[in-house]
Amino acid sequence: MKNQEIIKVAANHSHRTFTIRKYINSELIAKYRTFPMTQEEFDSNEMNTPQDWGQFLKSDEYYAV
Repeated sequence: MKNQEIIKVAANHSHRTFTIRKYINSELIAKYRTFPMTQEEFDSNEMNTPQDWGQFLKSDEYYAV
C-alpha cells in the first residue's frame, strides 16, 4: 500500500503565522509553524495549495513545533 501524505494548514491571523501539519496515512508525523510574516506575505500565502506548502517546507522560514 502506498503511503498517503496530506498537508493541512491553519492560519493565525493575529500573529500572521501558519501552522502546517503533515500526515501520513492519517497519522500526524510533523507539525511546523512559520515565522511571523508581513501582512502582504501573509495575504499571499493564504491562497497556497498543499503542493505550495510542500515546496514551502523546503525553505528555512519555519520551525518545528
